[in-house]
Amino acid sequence: MSSPANTRRGRGPSASSAAAEVRRRVQNGGDRHWQLRDFPDLSAAATAHALSRLASDGELQRVRKGLYWRPKMTALGPSLPSATQALAQTFAAPLHPAGLTAASALGFTTQNPGRPEFSTPAAAGPGALSGATIHTRRPHARHGLDNQDAALLEILRDRATTSDLPTEETIDRLLEFVGRPATFRRLTDAALSEPPRVRAMLGALGQQAGMPKAQLARLRDSLNPISRFDFGPLAALNHAREWQAK
Repeated sequence: MSSPANTRRGRGPSASSAAAEVRRRVQNGGDRHWQLRDFPDLSAAATAHALSRLASDGELQRVRKGLYWRPKMTALGPSLPSATQALAQTFAAPLHPAGLTAASALGFTTQNPGRPEFSTPAAAGPGALSGATIHTRRPHARHGLDNQDAALLEILRDRATTSDLPTEETIDRLLEFVGRPATFRRLTDAALSEPPRVRAMLGALGQQAGMPKAQLARLRDSLNPISRFDFGPLAALNHAREWQAK
């Protein structure tokens, strides 16, 4: 005859031990999303109850049915859900930083927007980020970009007006990113689907950074030669006029 302990072992952890294990993993897991599939070795019913209890206790934030966010405390309050993590859990299209969120992520500002901003090629944003501003219908080429590259394109869309740095420092920082050949090639590929002003500003940055002429030619050939573009602060680029800045 098997002992109670052996019987429990055969059936898996008890509800109380499963709850303790869920709590332990959540508390040690850092700021991230949690759902049932993250606990394949535990009872689904016990895990669901444990996650719900952790949300009631304030350890987790409920994003939607079955999906929870574990924040970490910062000087500015609880951390916000990562856009890319939320995307992986709830969304089938890329979701990248935009606006002040993009500028902050790349070091152009220390401001934290009241509502995080993101961009996506999708026609609508995910419900998991209902508290954020979502700019939809970005070009399909965004599908191949990481957060940094897409954030750079968003900063160019905004003509770098989201930067708190002096104009010269803003340009220097953009050149740090754009001046990497692999980065510039990816941005050029994606920029061909962006508004013409983005292509023009990227071209002026690339020329100042000494990027390959073939890549610059792709951008230049995509522009209407009689158009003029508002570069905002980036009109101070060395080659802005050559790239049709007003």
